Amino acid sequence: MLAFVCMGTWASPTRHTGMLKGHVSDESDGEALIGVSIYFPELKEGTITNAEGNYSIDNLPAVKTTVQVSYVGHQTIIREVDLRTTSHIDFTMKEANATLSEVVVTGLTGTELVSNSPSPVSIVSPRELMATASTNIIDALSKQPGVAQITTGGGISKPVIRGLGYNRVLVVSDGIRQEGQQWGDEHGIEIDAQRVHTVEILKGPATLVYGSDAMAGVLIFHDDPIMPRNTMEANVGTEYQTNNGLFGYTADFTGNRDGWVWNWRWSQKMAHDYKNRYDGYVANSRFQERALSGLLGTNRNWGYSHLKLSYYHLTPGIVEGERDATTGELIREGGRKAYSSMMPYQQIHHYKAVWDNSLLIGDGAMKMLIGYQQNRRQEIEEHHHHHHHHSETDEDHEDESEDHDHEEDGHEEEGHCGLDFRLHTVNYDVHYQTGEWNGWKSAFGIGGMYQRSENLGDEFLIPAYNLFDVGVFATTCRDFGRWHVSGGLRYDTRHLHSHSLWTEEDGQRFKAFSRNFSGLTGSLGAICNLTEQANLRINVSRGFRAPNLSELGSNGTHHGTLRYELGNRDLSPEFSWQLDLGFDFSSPIVSMQVALFANFISDYIFAERLQNPPTTIDNHGTPVYHYTQGDARIVGGELSVDIHPVEPLHFENTFSYVNSIQTDQPKESKYLPFTPAPRWLSTLRYDFIRDGHTLNNTFAAVEMDCNMKQDRFYGAYSTETATPAFTLFNIMAGTDVKSHGHKVATVMLFANNVFDCNYQNHLSRLKYADINLKTGRTGIYNMGRNIGIKVNVPIRL
Repeated sequence: MLAFVCMGTWASPTRHTGMLKGHVSDESDGEALIGVSIYFPELKEGTITNAEGNYSIDNLPAVKTTVQVSYVGHQTIIREVDLRTTSHIDFTMKEANATLSEVVVTGLTGTELVSNSPSPVSIVSPRELMATASTNIIDALSKQPGVAQITTGGGISKPVIRGLGYNRVLVVSDGIRQEGQQWGDEHGIEIDAQRVHTVEILKGPATLVYGSDAMAGVLIFHDDPIMPRNTMEANVGTEYQTNNGLFGYTADFTGNRDGWVWNWRWSQKMAHDYKNRYDGYVANSRFQERALSGLLGTNRNWGYSHLKLSYYHLTPGIVEGERDATTGELIREGGRKAYSSMMPYQQIHHYKAVWDNSLLIGDGAMKMLIGYQQNRRQEIEEHHHHHHHHSETDEDHEDESEDHDHEEDGHEEEGHCGLDFRLHTVNYDVHYQTGEWNGWKSAFGIGGMYQRSENLGDEFLIPAYNLFDVGVFATTCRDFGRWHVSGGLRYDTRHLHSHSLWTEEDGQRFKAFSRNFSGLTGSLGAICNLTEQANLRINVSRGFRAPNLSELGSNGTHHGTLRYELGNRDLSPEFSWQLDLGFDFSSPIVSMQVALFANFISDYIFAERLQNPPTTIDNHGTPVYHYTQGDARIVGGELSVDIHPVEPLHFENTFSYVNSIQTDQPKESKYLPFTPAPRWLSTLRYDFIRDGHTLNNTFAAVEMDCNMKQDRFYGAYSTETATPAFTLFNIMAGTDVKSHGHKVATVMLFANNVFDCNYQNHLSRLKYADINLKTGRTGIYNMGRNIGIKVNVPIRL
């Protein structure tokens, strides 16, 4: 706290304060709008309009900044405002129609308008997140154009952007990259969906700002905005889903007392096994989740300083898919609708602390951020009973008498922890964002991370390692008449040291080695405003990814994939060139956005099966794969069309397509694995009430989710199979409830997969579970019909 005090006294004499007040009304009838948010995204400060539609906010720094005026069901207004010279602005808000809404996003040089971003960025609003029934935050985003998910049941979802996932996609939360051994098939994202306010989806290499790994894109999770000065609010929310009995609740307490700000949230969620008509209840697809997150900080006229703390705990069951040979039913122990964990399962704990500071200097801002996160992943299984996809790691023949001893103890015995990873990461970032200078706006800085990964269990996949990386970057943007141009350069270097490991049964399991990786990346893009309504976008960018430890150093059987993996410590980093072309047209009746891309990756890393594995490894007949490199090219794009024929009716369509190949491979191994099928998502929404007195923003919608067949698959060694087409229908309805002009509740109702269609998604890993000998069907199917409700109640204090 001493730092706050010193900073405050040092900065206050030089800083003048500004203020802004005014009135907000509805354009259609001139009526005052109550509860409109007036927010300064760069300053992280804001206020809301009162019962007369007036707002007033003082103690603002006297700088040039952006103000965002937003209200549900209306078009967001964004203005540049110079608080040194302006203190009064009135706003009139138009009702939402098909016009593309303007929104502030994280740009290369600080915040920018989404219309000024040369590469595609989409924003998922709080309303959209609230109106989506999902099992986790990645699942909630999987309907966005260009985004998909690799799933292992409902509890584990891995993000995929334009056909790439794992370490080729970054997730950013609290301003730092989420690090949790993302190379693993069964390793999801450790973030509580309830604390996510909005999501930004950056498509295309974003290495320039975030360093290695952002090859395909970035998901940025934003927290709730800071409350208006001298207000407090509590929020309680709950949800229920019928298919897997998912029950969740969340409670939040947030406030701002004279610039001292806080926000604390507790969330809990549990689900039993999910069901579909083909498989019945899918044994052990249950999961439980608990999360605590907090913010403490201060907002002053010199900037802000925020400390963010979070704890996340997930316990997902591991679905094995073993079946009874005669009935074909999934083998289970314990009840179908039990919520308690059943072996085998994972235990994931993620702890995080981030100190985020912004110091206003001149017309610009110095951003300083340091974060620590610890990721602990454990796999709990029964003693001396190695399941069919674990058995290859240890001796196949256990002493039978020992097994009997254990079984007589009953099920109370503690599980045995086989895999146990602990990963420490320190992230740091310091950069300066300049004000405007001769029309140029720039940013430059340095950022990176330090990592230490430990193996604490008695099964090993990857060696323990230490890693340090640092990147320096500079970016700039400027308007030239109808053109807006932006770009930048970055240089990254990473040092990695992998530790050796001796075990009694294996001798030397891992040999120590060290590697250095470095890369020069950049991007250059332009937007041409063809007319008031139409824009053309073009962007060229270079991406970079250093190989991960799984690719460099693996030596062991990877669970679930049924293969023995051998790392290759001579791998080079991946580099990519990507060209993005975009066109958008916006009008009140119809809007469309087209985003096309071509991505060329050199030294693309992939696993290839060894026909004659080295005799030194003990693979018990499991197929052996080693990592090697080749060239890949991915082309595709997204199209969205929004038609708004009459005031209350919206007809929204998105289409996503991606085609990924390796250029020097025969047909059966030329398509990249986990490539999403072409997909058309169509939503018809009707707004019954727009500005009501008791009910408000009342709507109903029907959605068609049409997934084409995927017959371009990685067929070598029977790794993947084709996936037939399927179409799902979903229904949504929702409303806000008001009392005396203030919102007292939001209620959302859902029915997903209304016709209870049996289907497998091409990116579901459970598709490759055992064959059902009775029906001849292979693998496990996705979730059947699921009906749900979400309720959120704000409590004004």
